[in-house]
Amino acid sequence: MTPNYESWSKDELIARLRELEAKKHAKSTHSPTSKKPFYISSHPKRKIAIKFCYSGWEYNGLAYQHGPTPLPTVEDVLFKACVKARLVDETGGLDGCGWEKCGRTDRGVSAAGQVVSLWVRSALTTDTSSKVTSSSSEGDLSTEDAPQNTSLQPSTKHELRYVSILNRLLPPTIRVLAWSPISPDFSARFNCKHRHYKYFFTSHGLDVSLMQSAASRLVGEHDFRNLCKLDPGKQITNFHRCVMRAQINPVSSESDGDNRVYVFDLVGSAFLYHQVRHIMAVLFLVGTGVEQPSIISALMNVSPAESNSLPESQLPLVDRKPEYQMADALPLMLWDCAYADSDVTWQTDDDGTESGAGSDLYHQLHSIHQRSLVHTVLDEHFLKAATQYHSPPPQYFPFSQTGLTSHTLPRSNLGREPVLGVPLGAGTYKRNANYTPLLERKRLDHVDVANERWRIGRGSKYSKQKAPDDEIE
Repeated sequence: MTPNYESWSKDELIARLRELEAKKHAKSTHSPTSKKPFYISSHPKRKIAIKFCYSGWEYNGLAYQHGPTPLPTVEDVLFKACVKARLVDETGGLDGCGWEKCGRTDRGVSAAGQVVSLWVRSALTTDTSSKVTSSSSEGDLSTEDAPQNTSLQPSTKHELRYVSILNRLLPPTIRVLAWSPISPDFSARFNCKHRHYKYFFTSHGLDVSLMQSAASRLVGEHDFRNLCKLDPGKQITNFHRCVMRAQINPVSSESDGDNRVYVFDLVGSAFLYHQVRHIMAVLFLVGTGVEQPSIISALMNVSPAESNSLPESQLPLVDRKPEYQMADALPLMLWDCAYADSDVTWQTDDDGTESGAGSDLYHQLHSIHQRSLVHTVLDEHFLKAATQYHSPPPQYFPFSQTGLTSHTLPRSNLGREPVLGVPLGAGTYKRNANYTPLLERKRLDHVDVANERWRIGRGSKYSKQKAPDDEIE
């Protein structure tokens, strides 16, 4: 029978409320449905590779940083998602789960096929005979916490839905595309057969045929010290890298005048620090006409021994890098990291239904693409509106089409020297009244001199050096 609270005094009502609160607290404390603590060490683990994409302009690069950064890093966001999904133990950090990345990308650079390898929680049953010992490639795991190896088990029918789990926790600017079971000794970095970068640009003011002529000289094994950023802290002495393909093609068959979009595809086994962006900067110089395609060969002619592998004869010796600005980061994308078929078997959580995980992922990326197309049209109309009142400036480039040279540029009506805008990609330009040819510019110190100065200076403070991580774009 419900009490008649209207007849109760204030003190009686307060006493009744306290009684009800005490009963509620006692019930929640002794509830049989309360959650049990979760211990990730009590679950089986397997080593997997994760393939994912991300928008580089939203992040402060791929690599996790120990100090504060203006923007979050991709690895930090992805690792935190793995922790929240209870796939890895947060206390061990990246080293604790054997985290390895394929290619490090710098701030502003995107990726469509980045790969990391790591140990994660698994839903598969464990064969106790295949437990990993303390000599596991994970390194930082103790014997007690060593992962129970289910990596080589072929069945994934009842495995965790890694793609769906992570994508629910990640922001839209990072999307997991697929995952693969891998062997315990697999390394996302060292098992990679080749990396494929793409750099997008428009043909405005450029002779693309000259750029392709220069790019073709990159193919083969060469010394690229003059086509990368030199960092003495890495103590790199071998700048030889093998380029398998260097090709420029239109993104679409539809022509849009001098604003046609092209892509520079560069494929190689490994790359130096900012190598792609330095190469692209020189290709822009060639495309405008201020440099000849042979400048690529000249920059790779760092010693008499290199001359034998280059197509041109009587090239100048360029053993020190001339000063020049690298291309913008926005158009650069790590398109793919390739592995042997025996190393990886990429798979998704897609169950074949219209509402499956694969369908959701496609719709998400398709919506982003549709929105970007609208932004492009809006920007195009802003430009059209401006041209009603403001005339475009004189077009000097490319020299191969305008018939001009650096010495025959016309002066303005006021007798002023014209300002040259050499493209750096993504609508950015290096503007100068006078252009100084690359081989006539100030040179940096020789690599050996810079390395030695660092060793006896800042380098002397470090007793242990990590292996150089030169794969940075």
